[in-house]
Amino acid sequence: MVDIQTVSIAVASASVTLAAIYYIFQIRYQTRIRQTDLVVRLYSAFMSKEFLDASAKLLALEFKDYEDYVNKYGPMLSVGKNGLSINDTPELRGLLVVDNFFQEVGILLNRGFIDAGLVRDVFTYRIELLWKKAEPIMQGLRKESNQPEMGKWFEYL
Repeated sequence: MVDIQTVSIAVASASVTLAAIYYIFQIRYQTRIRQTDLVVRLYSAFMSKEFLDASAKLLALEFKDYEDYVNKYGPMLSVGKNGLSINDTPELRGLLVVDNFFQEVGILLNRGFIDAGLVRDVFTYRIELLWKKAEPIMQGLRKESNQPEMGKWFEYL
């Protein structure tokens, strides 16, 4: 026959198991909530006046390739006494704002801090549109600056 001690051990074991399962589900749910919150906050930055102005500047650029870009808008990099520096032009600022934003999103996605499906649903069309415009400039900058990692996470997206 089953005694009270055996029953209480079985009940305690079942309780601990159920609590562990509940805790696992809660952690998964909280992770999804945090990822969604992060994407919503990124979207707020994405819809900011600064980002919208920067992306509009980038999309308004007319060039065939990097050399044509440099001829029309000037070089992005210059070499001076202090080494390599970035020329401050409105066109370059637009590119850098867009690139920096998508670099951040790409890194967060790569490290698993945000959900790929959510990023795809929220940003895909704009990522593709802006990357197509930025790609020749980024490729030229990579060669010119000897920095093959430049724009890596934007391209990753």
